[in-house]
Amino acid sequence: MIHRELFSEVALGLARQAAVGLIGPRQVGKTTLAHEIAASRPSVYLDLESPTDRNKLTDPELYLRTQSGKLVILDEIHQAPEIFQSLRGLIDEGRRQGQRTGRFLILGSASMDLLRQSGESLAGRIEYLELGPLNTLEASEVSTDLNRLWLRGGFPESFLALNDANSLSWRTNFIRTYLQRDVPQFGPRMASVTLHRLWTMLAHNQGGLLNASQLAAGLSVSAPTVSSYVDLLSDLLLVRRLPPCIANVGKRLVKSPKVYVRDSGLVHALLLIPNCDDLLGHPVAGASWEGFVIENLLSVVSDETQASFYRTAAGAEMDLVLDFGGRVGRWAIEVKRGLTTRPTRGFYHAIEDLQPSRSFVVHAGVDRYPLGPGIEAIGFVEMMQTLAGERLNSEC
Repeated sequence: MIHRELFSEVALGLARQAAVGLIGPRQVGKTTLAHEIAASRPSVYLDLESPTDRNKLTDPELYLRTQSGKLVILDEIHQAPEIFQSLRGLIDEGRRQGQRTGRFLILGSASMDLLRQSGESLAGRIEYLELGPLNTLEASEVSTDLNRLWLRGGFPESFLALNDANSLSWRTNFIRTYLQRDVPQFGPRMASVTLHRLWTMLAHNQGGLLNASQLAAGLSVSAPTVSSYVDLLSDLLLVRRLPPCIANVGKRLVKSPKVYVRDSGLVHALLLIPNCDDLLGHPVAGASWEGFVIENLLSVVSDETQASFYRTAAGAEMDLVLDFGGRVGRWAIEVKRGLTTRPTRGFYHAIEDLQPSRSFVVHAGVDRYPLGPGIEAIGFVEMMQTLAGERLNSEC
């Protein structure tokens, strides 16, 4: 299964820049997408976790010069961050010789901010794109069953598994591998059992405010240690820290971020929820759905869109605030799991404070209708399509 839209974005990026960085968690489909790109042009693929391919880069500048005229794909770049320095020199050299675009496709399993800590900055020489798990619009090519995607999450192997039991087994092994092999490559050593407990606590508290001291007490570690590992999980694109919207409304605002395990399938694997029947009866169901919807909506907005939530001590609350800037302005979004769309009093108070240009209550159905001046009830999938349309209009 190919992320068709991102295929085009990578191709356009390579037409604009010498290098494109494609980042995303492991097993999300980066390598598959890279091979599809490679099939469309002369290319060479190097897996930096392979000793054979790593040996080819003993002298990276010497080897990469021999591949002039080809797209060089460097997979798992975090295994050799020292290559960034060579890439910078080669890109600058190529520019002087008229080779300005389409030279390197770099794949990484962490945010580029984390990768750059050990490497040379390629600022002005690279364009970054993020590949996340399958969203609802992409998964609909295989199945329109929203509950299937919500339960299993968007990692292709999990979503496409023969049955729910096989999917859960894949996600459980994915979590174990990440904790034992991948996480230690990026941060200070922490016992995998402790980190698993932290990740599970975040899943139990899906969409809750980050309270490092409370988490630390449950793990018998320090609050700074918890904060550093939440940051690491965020850099590994496994956890989202959704910041509060700081509005100048003269009210006491919540200032802690909300924390979500980004893939709903991982939430359910961490909590050992095997099927939809058990999920619908689990206390995390509402928060899991909220996180699932938010991740899907954010997957179709532009990188320039500022996402946050809004909450005051007096009870005004909005699940998602999107600031687009320009003529589009600010949109306020409330997420509902059921088919009912009656907003809470806190929703209306938040609208009074935020003064959004448009406001939505996103529900699990398909109907769209007005709830009041500037407020619409809208189905989840149509909300995604609306946001995707706004992004397309802004890029034209």
